[in-house]
Formats: sequence, C-alpha cells, structure tokens
Amino acid sequence: MSKPESSKAPWGRTRGRVLGLLAVLVALLLVFHSVVPQLPGHAGSLLETFLPWLGLAVPVLLVLALLRRSYVALAALLLPVVAWGALFGGLLFSGHEAGDHEITVLQHNVSDVNPDPSGTARALLGARPDLIALEELTPSALPAFQAVLTADYPHHATRGTVGLWSKYPLSHVRQVDIKPKAVGEGWDRGLRATATTARGKAAVYVVHLPSVRLGLSSGFSSGWRDESAVLLGRAIAAEPLDRVILLGDLNSTLDDRGLEPVTSQMSRPDTDFAFSWPAKLPLARIDQILTRSATVTRLRSLPATGSDHLPVAAHIRL
Repeated sequence: MSKPESSKAPWGRTRGRVLGLLAVLVALLLVFHSVVPQLPGHAGSLLETFLPWLGLAVPVLLVLALLRRSYVALAALLLPVVAWGALFGGLLFSGHEAGDHEITVLQHNVSDVNPDPSGTARALLGARPDLIALEELTPSALPAFQAVLTADYPHHATRGTVGLWSKYPLSHVRQVDIKPKAVGEGWDRGLRATATTARGKAAVYVVHLPSVRLGLSSGFSSGWRDESAVLLGRAIAAEPLDRVILLGDLNSTLDDRGLEPVTSQMSRPDTDFAFSWPAKLPLARIDQILTRSATVTRLRSLPATGSDHLPVAAHIRL
C-alpha cells in the first residue's frame, strides 16, 4: 500500500519570488525614501509622514511567505527588517528615562474648538514644565489659559494664535512672519522671544505651520506648509543667539522633506516616537520640539486633553 502524499507543498527555493521582490521594495522605500518623487500629489512627503508604519508590511509578508513556504521570500524579508531597525529600532528603547536636563518644555496645539480650555490648561500644569507653547489660541479661549497659567508662569507673550508661558523672564518678543503669500492678512502663527534661564539666554520660537490636505484629486497637498517652512528656516538661520528652542505644530513628521529648511538647522531628538496626532489614535508626531546648541534628552506625549492633538513634553540639556 503506497504512502499518502502530503497535502502541503514542500518548501521551495524558487517559489515566492514576487513576495521577495515586494520585501526588497519595502526595504528600498525605507532606505531611499528621499528619492521618491513628489509628483503626482507630493507622494514623497506622504510616504515620509507615515514612514515608520511601512514596517507593518513585514508581518504581512512574513505570513504570506510562510503560507507560500518560500525560502526566497523569508530571506528577502531580512532586508526591510534590518532597514526598519536601523532607522527606528533605537526609538523603541530610548526616551523612557528622564536623562540629564536643566529645563522642561511643553508644546500643545490646544484646538480652536476645545470645549474645556481651563481643564486643558490645568492638565498641562501636571508636567511641571518651565516653558509652555500653545497654538490655536482663540480670543475666546485665551482668558481661560491666562487665568490658569499666569500664577505659575508670570512671563508670557502671544502673537495671533500662538502663545508662550514661561517661568523665566522673556525679552525681545516679536512676531515671526511665516505667512504664505496666498494667505490673507491677520494670519499670525509665529513668535520669537528670548528666555533668560539659569544657564543663559535661549531664543524660543513658537510656530504653527499651515495644515496639509489629503484628497483623491489633489493627493498630499503641502504647498502652503512647505512655503511657511522656508520662511521659518530663514528666520532661524538669521537668529543671532546660538541656543534655539523651537516649539510648534509643524504639521508633519521630521522625515518629511518639506520641513528640511527647518530640520536641517536643528538637532533631531533621539528619543521615542511620542506620536501626538490624532489624539484618539495617534499615528504620527506632527507636534515638534527641536533644538540648536542644546539637546533633547527625553521626549514624550502626554494624556489627551480637549484637543485633537496630544501635548508633547521634553527635557532639554542646555
């Protein structure tokens, strides 16, 4: 009596080539994302905004490779695993300890439709920051934030819809013009101030870059955001103080090439992901804390407030 044949096909060294090619493609996109063209629809910026999530392709391809019983696909999967690990692996194990620091800063887009600005302000006090930067401050909500924050932060400044509350004296406060040409008058989303800390002076920028849009016809629309980033980059390049702290909603991640006029001049935090948006299911950190001639030693997102963004706090060594 003959032995019944196995219902499963044996593992093969030639099958699964398509899966292997897909794995190689994922690795190439991770490593060479900067060469993906912007047109049509700013595809490069869209990829870079959610670049860490490209790693989710690995477990999907792994399951398919096991079902296909393919040595080729399994071997090829090592490429995206190594690429993702080189780019983001360190973030999984960093940023959880306090680290040496002199000051704590907090950045939050409080939302112009926040139903409880007073509650949001009280929640921010729990992080005990030395500097608090806020965006989307409306005229109706501003008094609520002032009432809660002023006792602990006697030094504060606002310009348009952005504001800064500080435990340190502030001087040389001025508006930073980051308004795209096509935007009408009255659009003020940038300020700069000198904070005099125990370790010397630091230029503090609080900014809110224009939003991006994602549509079927227009793709990833970031023209205004990119134009505003260029203007901000010029302001930082002209800043006379060496030490700079940038706090703001930049409306993209630090991998997005559209922010290069800014990020090329600043130190990138080597900390955990600290996703901040959207608050109900954070997928990306578009709220940023960047430094020049200073180091972010810890970066973390905080619990949700009445905003669609999560607050982001950082420890900084000056």
